[in-house]
Amino acid sequence: MSVATTDAMTDTMIELSNVRFGYSERVILDGLNLKVPRGQILAVMGGSGSGKTSLLGLLGGRNHAWSGEVRVAGQNVSSLNRAGLYGLRRQLGMLFQFGALFTDLTVFDNVAFPYREQTDLPEPVIRDLVLMKLEAVGLRGAAQLMPSELSGGMSRRVALARAIALDPTLMMYDEPFTGLDPISVGIIGRLIERLNQTFGMTSIIVTHDLNETLRIADRVVIISEGKVYRDMKPQEVRESQDPFIRQFADGLPDGPVPFHYPSPAYADQLIGEA
Repeated sequence: MSVATTDAMTDTMIELSNVRFGYSERVILDGLNLKVPRGQILAVMGGSGSGKTSLLGLLGGRNHAWSGEVRVAGQNVSSLNRAGLYGLRRQLGMLFQFGALFTDLTVFDNVAFPYREQTDLPEPVIRDLVLMKLEAVGLRGAAQLMPSELSGGMSRRVALARAIALDPTLMMYDEPFTGLDPISVGIIGRLIERLNQTFGMTSIIVTHDLNETLRIADRVVIISEGKVYRDMKPQEVRESQDPFIRQFADGLPDGPVPFHYPSPAYADQLIGEA
């Protein structure tokens, strides 16, 4: 679990109030309310299309709420001008689902990229900072490798080193465990936990990996029908008999989250009546 002082935990890093958002005419989030204290590791879970990744987009200003308020580090994201939004984004780190490394740059240059783009630091200082970040994820020795020479787990760790380059106060993880073997899942999970403690960050993890998530998270929020369905401690998730939660915990293909996307009657559609 992450460790934070009592004073730090009383401060709010993220607050969403009655947020409504969607794409075209399709509503994804409908009256979402959520508050995340500083220093906490929050896991966000829910069915495919429930709005988990859209939530990350709202926090980073890529998406804008139709209504309601999204506040990050005390700032109303939707009201920020271009300079204000870029300033906020310098406080955020993002680990994309498959790393999103620059394939034509070495590991070293991938991690150096944020420093070169966002700061005026001299190259000797950048070199030391890059080696420090790579040391934090256990890959200082891989600095001169190309992304094509890395395993999936190593790629994810390099992407994590790049994401924390500018020492963000908020880290967002979009399916950090997807496609990894059990050992790599454990390594990434422990890195998330350790980095949160070491750098005093707040972390939001969007994931379907229940076992590793419950080991490192302080809270688990489950989104359904555009709202927070449950806000629970990891142990409460393990012990819950709620059919919706059990479907996630046990990996059941059907249940409160249906296997079939809403559609007309199958027979009617086959014979052309729908």
